[in-house]
Amino acid sequence: MANYLLAYQGGGMPEGAAEQQKVMEDWMNWFGALGSAIVDGGNPVGASASISSSGQVSGSGRSALTGYSIISAGSLDEATEQAKGCPVLSGGGSVDVYEITPVG
Repeated sequence: MANYLLAYQGGGMPEGAAEQQKVMEDWMNWFGALGSAIVDGGNPVGASASISSSGQVSGSGRSALTGYSIISAGSLDEATEQAKGCPVLSGGGSVDVYEITPVG
């Protein structure tokens, strides 16, 4: 088994308490379906900055990345299948799936 980073981009913010509750339930149901595959449920991300090899900092503000999770799966294909149930997709967002390469 390997770990995979699910990087979320986009997706709308729910409006109103009822919609926020539904979105949270959707996330909890998806995490529940993934069960022990969840390594780190992750978090939303906020402001960002980029640092070049020369040390120059740019772009302090919002990036396209809106959140992340880490899951365990037997292959990239399996992790991608699991990511297809992510609630960010129903909000118009996307999910990029990256294999995390162990070092050491």
